[in-house]
Amino acid sequence: MFLDRLPVPFSALEAVAWPGVAVGGGAQLLALMQQLGQSQWWPPERLRRHQFRQLDRLVDHAYRAVPFYAERLNAVGYRPGEEISESFWRSLPILRRREVQEAGAALEARAIPPEHGTTTRSSTSGSTGTPVRVLTSRLYYLMWLAITLRDEFWQGRDFRLKLGIIRRDRESQAFAPEGRALPNWGPPVATVFPSGPTALVDSRSTIEEQAAWVLRERPDYLHSFPSIIKELARWFRATGTPPPPLRRIRTFGEAVGDDLRTLCREVFGAGISDVYSSIDAGYLGIQCPDHEHHHVPAETIHLEVLDALDRPCRPGEAGKVIVTPLHNFAMPLLRYEIGDIAELGPPCSCGRGLPVLARVLGKTRDTIVLPSGERRFAHMGMKSIAEFRTLQQIQVVQKTVYDLEVKLVTRGTFGAENETTLASVLRQAFGNHFAIAFTYHSVIPRSPGGKHFDFISEVAG
Repeated sequence: MFLDRLPVPFSALEAVAWPGVAVGGGAQLLALMQQLGQSQWWPPERLRRHQFRQLDRLVDHAYRAVPFYAERLNAVGYRPGEEISESFWRSLPILRRREVQEAGAALEARAIPPEHGTTTRSSTSGSTGTPVRVLTSRLYYLMWLAITLRDEFWQGRDFRLKLGIIRRDRESQAFAPEGRALPNWGPPVATVFPSGPTALVDSRSTIEEQAAWVLRERPDYLHSFPSIIKELARWFRATGTPPPPLRRIRTFGEAVGDDLRTLCREVFGAGISDVYSSIDAGYLGIQCPDHEHHHVPAETIHLEVLDALDRPCRPGEAGKVIVTPLHNFAMPLLRYEIGDIAELGPPCSCGRGLPVLARVLGKTRDTIVLPSGERRFAHMGMKSIAEFRTLQQIQVVQKTVYDLEVKLVTRGTFGAENETTLASVLRQAFGNHFAIAFTYHSVIPRSPGGKHFDFISEVAG
């Protein structure tokens, strides 16, 4: 494989763990890719040791350079320069989203090593409430690009072909019908390789406009949110319009269910490769090239899955996702509760030592509140819902602990019989005590970041 033949001008992973080189361009990205091509095969114990060497440096930097952490680390008995152990690490308090929002600039480092490059600010979409503003470095961006490129190679994409993307265009220049035409795939692919063109259309275009754009542009690869891919597939299926052939679909930003993978194979004749990432923490998982679960890129992120008592979950147990980006010295996030629910998996048969996420279930907001006050993850029975062929969009809103509003966008009349059947599916998923009211809409608005939420709870608790 090409990555195995790349020259190595320096050890990029070592340079990151022990900074000593400036953040460069394509040559450094290729060198880092070479290192990632090797480290993915390390046994879990070696990956863990690498993580904790980097945590030693990150925590020491946070103590010395970030006002927020001096008091926090003193409180748990941290001594500057000490080696971080597993037990000490677990003694660190979880960093809540609210704390990040309230701390503001106090979480930003007074200075970062010069070899980490310049800094930039960005903001999350606010899909779990108030947006989080984060400060990141050029080095953090380089690591993001490297994991992106790893995904490209893992999935075997042919860079010479045409890429199609449906997502919000921040410059508002990609609305249908024309969209935007770009000369290449952009970074990181075009940073180091020649590539084919990219066609982009804004996700705020209607589903009919997006379908017409796909038919006209005929991309080889299509990238978008899972909910948009689902709406497109339903449109092609409902109208009987043959879609153009797709080699592969790449999804991001929302959880992917088995129902969507089945639908895409049925309608597009293409499989899905999914990535799990966030603005505030980077890549948390990319889909294994041999399986449908995710691998955690342990070289760049320390990820924990904890239960309600903050104890580590075992494989097969779902819990809250706690992350520590290993290379963002500009705004360290130590044991940050990102607001997601996931499930760890056993070691992968592909042979990679990277940790496995068996399932990414969604956001902690995706929990339904029962009359007892208990919260449960809102499994909606999407496989059964997929059988309603005229259904275009669905969103369940919990109004009270006894009432659900089911918002529907349908093609043609849905009918009383379908309402009865769908109500039965939802009561089986959520509980028989719920009263269900159906409302019909021309469209269900997306979040400012372009995401669609299948479930929303308006119940405090």
